[in-house]
Amino acid sequence: MVRSILSFRAPFFRLKANDEVDQQVRETLVGLLYSNPLSLLIGAVCGGGLCIAAALTTGDSLLIAAAWTVGVIALIRIAILVAVKQFGMANSVASEIVFEIGAFAYAASLSVMAVLAITHDILPAAKMLLVVVAVSYATAIAARNAGRPTIALGQLLLVLVPLSIAMLLSDSTLIQILGVATLLHIPSTISITFNVFRSLRDSIVSAHSNAKFADKMQVLARTDVVTGLANRAGLNHAMVETMMAIEDDSRKALIWVDLDRFKEVNDLLGHPVGDRVLSEVAKRLSEVSPESATVARFGGDEFIVFCAVEDRKEAEKLSSEIHAEIMRPFRIDGERLEVRASLGVALLPDNGTDADSLMKAADLALYHAKVGGRSQTCFYDSSMSRDLVRRREIEDELRSALKRDELSIFFQPIVDLETGRIKTFEALVRWFHPEKGELKPDEFIPVAEETGVIVTLGNWITAQAARIAASWPEDVTVAVNLSPLQIRAPGAALGIKNALREAGLDPRRLELEVTESLFIEDNHATADFIEELSEIGVRFALDDFGTGYSSLGYINKFPFSKIKVDRSFVSGSQVGRKSDAIIRAVAEMGTTLGMDIVAEGLETVEQVQAVKSAGCNLGQGYYFSRAVPDYLAAMLLANEREQDVRKAAG
Repeated sequence: MVRSILSFRAPFFRLKANDEVDQQVRETLVGLLYSNPLSLLIGAVCGGGLCIAAALTTGDSLLIAAAWTVGVIALIRIAILVAVKQFGMANSVASEIVFEIGAFAYAASLSVMAVLAITHDILPAAKMLLVVVAVSYATAIAARNAGRPTIALGQLLLVLVPLSIAMLLSDSTLIQILGVATLLHIPSTISITFNVFRSLRDSIVSAHSNAKFADKMQVLARTDVVTGLANRAGLNHAMVETMMAIEDDSRKALIWVDLDRFKEVNDLLGHPVGDRVLSEVAKRLSEVSPESATVARFGGDEFIVFCAVEDRKEAEKLSSEIHAEIMRPFRIDGERLEVRASLGVALLPDNGTDADSLMKAADLALYHAKVGGRSQTCFYDSSMSRDLVRRREIEDELRSALKRDELSIFFQPIVDLETGRIKTFEALVRWFHPEKGELKPDEFIPVAEETGVIVTLGNWITAQAARIAASWPEDVTVAVNLSPLQIRAPGAALGIKNALREAGLDPRRLELEVTESLFIEDNHATADFIEELSEIGVRFALDDFGTGYSSLGYINKFPFSKIKVDRSFVSGSQVGRKSDAIIRAVAEMGTTLGMDIVAEGLETVEQVQAVKSAGCNLGQGYYFSRAVPDYLAAMLLANEREQDVRKAAG
């Protein structure tokens, strides 16, 4: 019978080892067998002790031997329980088999004791005690071991079936009736066992499903939906895990990639195309990065590659490969696209010993890559942190300076080379810091452009220059330099119009100087800005011509009235026949197109004569005057008018 019970596996509760859920259920349910050792200990001690006590009162040698057998089996089971718990084997297949053998042996020994009590002529109290112990054990164990129905039902049947048969074969009618009741007790207890088993299994399956769902949600929470790469949360998780397991001599590289001007892809081609470009960039990054690297989309058009490297040389090689791979042309719907990228690289432990410091270092390196002209790779250097502190300090002080009126407008004359008369004053900003003295524009203008303060600063300069120019003679104009960022800012043209209206200055007396860098990008905002202000009479001058991406295309496209030849062609180290030829060519073009040509940087009479003979009609530089405050500019104009009066009178 025991062998048949051991081999019994009802289909209802068969657990398949190749099924992940059933395997986990089996391990959990086996663990439940050992989960409450106290109840097993109390049951074994009480069962064994009561059997021995009852047997000793009868004096029956067979009963006494059977009782000691129960006690020994109970002690062995307790020892096994302690060993299994101590070695952490509660969920193993071996522990289930060991428990099963011990449970069946103990149940069989209790069954023998109960059958002997029924068949032997012993004290009624002892007979009752042994029967109660057997029935109570079979009932209690059916619920306790319900997690493994094979064991629970095996114990139940081993105890109650032989006992019921012995009772039915008894000469006593009352005992026979008790035998019938015991038999009827078996199916009801089996039902309870299966109910408990189903409840346990459903709870475990539900918990497993919830855990898998939670794991899936966690993966989704750490994954970028557009590219399939890790997102910011996934990157942080990977970096934290890597940092926790990192060895002292390990070296890591964090490469921060930013796609240059990616917003234009979305604006011109639409977000679906932009998403496909991002997906292609992600694919290329994954292919070129080491297999063990963490590749993440940090947000927007920024990506991060975090990987192990042997040294800086390997990091430089990997960065170069990543840069080259991203900048290969794309093919989207048959259309060729070129995407540029800037890279910032930081190394561990050279530039940081934890995730935060490494991220900050790479971010700073990326910032310098973009400030330095974009489409390049910069490795972090400690001087970058000092520069950042200095820039932030300038930014804060510049905002305060605008509020405290620490800034001033100076004016440098642009002179007619034929008559020597002042035709225009170029407005130049000066900053006299109360503690640091005069700060050069080269120090604070780039910071203003990077931080967006240039928009506020540019509007302020225009308003001040227009207000002062309104008091000059009507034939004198004022020129103001504009930053590309200021021009592309929302409402840029309206700001200029408001400055003219508040100053009462004729729009035809305002010249706006722009550099060639403004036209590198085909930006509709730039064209709209120039067109809107040109319609009311504002004139435009092309500044620093010849130093950037010089193109006759935008000279022809936009209504420039003046071209300023950069000082490097006039007073630079490369001045010679070539520069003279360039000036002559530009001057001839200007004459043909009806434009004024201004030579910048004039410092000597020889230079003045040279540019004049080359065809320039206007000049600017220290030879005529440095930039001066507004009251000195007014004095220069007054002196000029006074001389005109004297000439007319004389």
